[in-house]
Amino acid sequence: MKLPADAVNRLRTFYEGRSVCVTGGAGFIGGHLLDALVSLGASVAVIDDLSNSTVEHVAELMDLEPERVRFVHGSILDPVALSSAVASSGTVFHLAAQGSVPRSVEDPDRTWAVNATGTLRVLETARAARAERVIFAASSSAYGDQPTLPKVETQPAQPLSPYAASKLAGEELLFTWAQCYGLSTVSLRFFNIFGPRQSPDSAYAAVVAAFGKRLINGEALAIFGDGEQTRDMTFVSNAVLALLLGGASGKPLKGEVLNIGTGRRVTVLDLAHAMARACGVTNPVIKHAPVRAGDVKHSIADISRARDLIGYNPVATLEEGLGETLEWFRKSLVKA
Repeated sequence: MKLPADAVNRLRTFYEGRSVCVTGGAGFIGGHLLDALVSLGASVAVIDDLSNSTVEHVAELMDLEPERVRFVHGSILDPVALSSAVASSGTVFHLAAQGSVPRSVEDPDRTWAVNATGTLRVLETARAARAERVIFAASSSAYGDQPTLPKVETQPAQPLSPYAASKLAGEELLFTWAQCYGLSTVSLRFFNIFGPRQSPDSAYAAVVAAFGKRLINGEALAIFGDGEQTRDMTFVSNAVLALLLGGASGKPLKGEVLNIGTGRRVTVLDLAHAMARACGVTNPVIKHAPVRAGDVKHSIADISRARDLIGYNPVATLEEGLGETLEWFRKSLVKA
């Protein structure tokens, strides 16, 4: 994953020599963000409980940059571990979460504890450490299944799952801490992020990761519902760029919510066939399953507010992202 040279040059001025913290930094998006921060010259403290990830990638970077990468094995619900990670950080990227809509339906208590209470603790720890800004990985699931498209930040939220409700609560906390305590904050509502190193092995795996592994292994694709639901599939480099821009923005961010997507949508069926073609599969076997509780029918982002406020524009298309992701899956499965 590479960011454009002009963006790298602009961001390096801000991040070089800067101390930052990434909660959930051993995870999928967190790992890619960590790569970018290290390449920009930042010193990074990662906190992760490894409940949804492994430490291998962070460990590799620690071996390469022992003076600039530090790992704290612990939960954001553990005040000692969290304080250790956030200490001396000017910028805090808060990505740690109990992910997955289906998992949240099964375990709402844990989802709320990590995603809502955990966010409160991150904010309080950042405030105590005198951090300058907290950037929160929010979720487009906050919109629910409203028929209005594209999704605009001024639409009322209608969360349909405990996961969506907990992420929405996180946004409200960031806004409140900005108004009440003067902490600079911003929430980035991610739309269907995908890319290399995204786990395909969980029962809750994201659609691109699940399709990728099954296609390469010659297995049938599972689609929940009729496959006509649409998604704004967003390659991970776009999410990383948005996070970096949010952290580096010179504007006085005060809890704003920004959509981070591409402004383009694709049906799940079309996505399946596009990935099959890229894998050389002419007639993929598709098995339909019942619609999952909490899933929305259609989703696409209006990204004009993110463009205006932090200068965000997508840097990778769906096709570019799929190509890079499938290539990673081919190599990783061969290694396995």
